Order: sequence, then structure tokens, then C-alpha cells
Amino acid sequence: MISNKFLLSSLLTLALGGRVAAQVNISAQVPPEGVLMKAQLWNVALISVSDAPVGVTIMMRLIDSKTSQPVLTGVTRNISLTKGTRQLKAADLSPIQYEYLTAVGDRTPNGLLPAGTYQACYSVFVQNSHNGDLISEDCVPFSVSPVGPPLLNTPADQSIIETYSPQFSWLPPSPVSIFGDLNYELFLTEVRSGQSPVEAVQQNLPVYHLPSTKNLFANYPSSSMSLDTGKQYAWTIIAKNGNAFAAQTDIWTFKLKSDVVKEKKQENTYIQLKKDLDGSVAAITGTVHFSYNNVVNDSEVFYELMALESGNNVLTYGQLKVIPGDNMISLDIKRKWDLQSGKSYMLRVRNSRSEYFQVKFIYSK
Repeated sequence: MISNKFLLSSLLTLALGGRVAAQVNISAQVPPEGVLMKAQLWNVALISVSDAPVGVTIMMRLIDSKTSQPVLTGVTRNISLTKGTRQLKAADLSPIQYEYLTAVGDRTPNGLLPAGTYQACYSVFVQNSHNGDLISEDCVPFSVSPVGPPLLNTPADQSIIETYSPQFSWLPPSPVSIFGDLNYELFLTEVRSGQSPVEAVQQNLPVYHLPSTKNLFANYPSSSMSLDTGKQYAWTIIAKNGNAFAAQTDIWTFKLKSDVVKEKKQENTYIQLKKDLDGSVAAITGTVHFSYNNVVNDSEVFYELMALESGNNVLTYGQLKVIPGDNMISLDIKRKWDLQSGKSYMLRVRNSRSEYFQVKFIYSK
């Protein structure tokens, strides 16, 4: 026999569950069109008229409107609601667990969604004695427009320039407002005989590589190897949102004017070893003259000479005597090791803290 007390308790539980279901609603606030980052899908408002706190979880399902196929789902952490309206965004709901059901290119939390038309459907589940009860739903249609890529500006495509230190400039991708941490990566490479500019950028080691800048321009550094009037060069810019790829420019080419006056190189110019490589590549013939700042007061440091185009193969290594402060060191590489002209190498020094200071260079005979 089921007691009257048990029946009353069950009826009260069902009634309370129904009351909570009727007292919490979700309103998605996704703009109907424009480029969207994944995080923007979580701009929602939750409205509770319950006098008691309510714990809820939100599940979002993204559906391709053209194919009716699911693209991804996301589930938030548990959120505690009090009476009233609460505006929420991705940061308030994190960590969010995603499941990708199609080949979404950028799977980072702030990644861009592919261009297309979609429907985002939201389900709110209450976390009570009936754990996981669905209490509210909302669906919104929206579209994602293609991102306008950054545009190269100068040097113009197929131009003939009159300087060994060109300035590169470009225009930002559009719309800029969708990027939270917009920065750029620059690649400059030689176009070899029989190559297209695209093949050169994809296959060749860069003559100059700038890994990250927030500027819309970059100067070719004087410390890098000199450009050659007899060669063609290709360059491109990659726009990134933080560390995530966003868009890439076309690939343009240029050459140096044949009668450009070349500045004479200073003999025994000492190259400063750097803890963080900035993309500069030096030109070395015969002897590496470098400076090293010994801030940890070591009496000696460990060095390595590596061939970058041979799988970072270590050609030689050893110890160097150093004194506290700045050290001007010359390392004769021409007579001891068979370095190949036009190939890339790295010289690096390791101190007692296991910190590396290094320089990349192209060797020429």
C-alpha cells in the first residue's frame, strides 16, 4: 500500500518542478547577420521569477539551415539564478564543452564560424530533484558573412623598388570589430627559378619572417641579409585573432632596381644574440661575430651550431669562456665546418639557467 504521505510528497515535487519550468525563460541575443565568433553565440538572457535560487545548464545546438545538418553542440557549466533577468556571455558560462559534428576549421573558444546560414537552438535544463528537466527553449536564425581578408598595400605587386630596406604595409581584414586580438604575421621569401609565388611562400625558408605585430606596417630590418637585385621576392600577410588563423592576403612580388646603390657592410659587425627570435636573418661569410650579455655571471657557456635545412642537425658544439656583462665573441666557421652557401643555420648559446640566446643566419662563401 502506498501511503497518503508519499503520494502528497510526489504531487508536491511534480507541482514545484512545473512551477520552476514556468518561471525560467531564455532569450537568445544573436544578431541576425554579420560575421560571428563562436563565443558570440552565448549572448543570452535568462529570466527567472522564482523566489528560490534555481540551478540551470544551457545546451546550444547549431544547425546548418541549408542542409538541416547539425554543426556543433555546446553545454555550459551549471549556473545559479536568482529572481530577475541576468545577461550572460561566454565568459560567464565557461567552461563550455563542445562537440563538433562537421569539419569546423577553427575549434578554439573564440574561433570564427564558417560563412553560411544557421539556426541556433538553446535548451535550459534545471538541476533539481529531477536532474536534467527541460524547462525552456529558444531558437534564432542568423547568417555568417565571409571575412574580408587583409589587403596588401606596398610594395605594389610586381613593382621594382629602389631600396634595400623596403617598408611593407597592408590594410586590416573586415569587419575589424569581430576580432578581439587582431595581429599579423609577415612572410618574405625568394622566388626561385621555375616556382610560382605561391609555391615559393609554401616551400622556401623565409628570407624574413615577422611572427607577430599589431601594426599595419613593417620595415625590413637592416640586420637581416641584404636583398639581391637579381632575385624576385614574394610576400604575404596572415591575420590572426590571438593565435588563431583568421584570413590571409594575396601573394605579391617585387624586385630591386638593378642600379640600387648598395651600402657597404661594416667589417666585424657584432650581432646581438637574442632570447626570442624576431624573424631577422643575418648574412654571414667566414666568421660569426656576435655579442652575448652574460647577466648570470657564468664563467663559460655552451654553444651549438645547427643546420636548419637538415632537420636542425647539430654540426658542432662546445664551451666558450665568458666574463660578466657584454662579451664580444668571434667564431670562425669557414675553416672548420663545410657550410654550404645559401643555406640557413643557427648559432645558439645556453647559460647555466638553461636559457638559450640565438641568431639565425644564411651563409655565403
